[in-house]
Amino acid sequence: MQQNSRWHIMETADQVALAVYEQILKAAEKAISDHGTFKLVLAGGSTPEKVYRLLAEAKADWFKWSIYYGDERCLPVDHKDRNSLMAVESFLKHVAIPEAQIFTIPAELGPDLGAKEYQAVVAAALPFDMVLLGMGEDGHTASLFPGHINQADELAHAIYNSPKPPPERVSISAKALSDTEHLIFLVTGANKQDAVKGWRAGDDLPVATIVPANPIDIYIDQAAYDI
Repeated sequence: MQQNSRWHIMETADQVALAVYEQILKAAEKAISDHGTFKLVLAGGSTPEKVYRLLAEAKADWFKWSIYYGDERCLPVDHKDRNSLMAVESFLKHVAIPEAQIFTIPAELGPDLGAKEYQAVVAAALPFDMVLLGMGEDGHTASLFPGHINQADELAHAIYNSPKPPPERVSISAKALSDTEHLIFLVTGANKQDAVKGWRAGDDLPVATIVPANPIDIYIDQAAYDI
């Protein structure tokens, strides 16, 4: 089981989203007070989208936020399955974060060049203030999949042969995702139960490779945790 973790069990996915939304705003306020900026890494998926829709209605010091992405699919920039497009539509186009402070992964360039360019972005950003991550039913997070071998010292990886389409992606590495003040996992849905059991049992899953210095906060709904 993940030793450095706090599990927050909610009844519904909507409650998970609300709790995470509240934690993001608290972390942003503290980070801006401490060092003048808030560097947030976004996750893809349906539960994070609920969080982003809440943030779109919030009042915050948006000019001091900087946005990054945990991973991206190698698709055209306007493709409906891009994480960046979902974040723009649900959140970013509704708030006043300067465009120059939104660091989209250039995955449309392909895995190798996209990863190379994003490595420089990540290197300039570290440490992050908060990283949001989801978990797939196979225990993957971002685009770090079971059985894939990546260079441990890279800050971003070129991903090939993803078991979920599209096969080519770019992902921030476990090393870089771990370099954050706050790390939050959002886990919802009954289809995650087996992966949650494995994670808690200490199985070798990608989610278990994210090991920040501070405790991880795992926000999970009852359907996913019902074990």
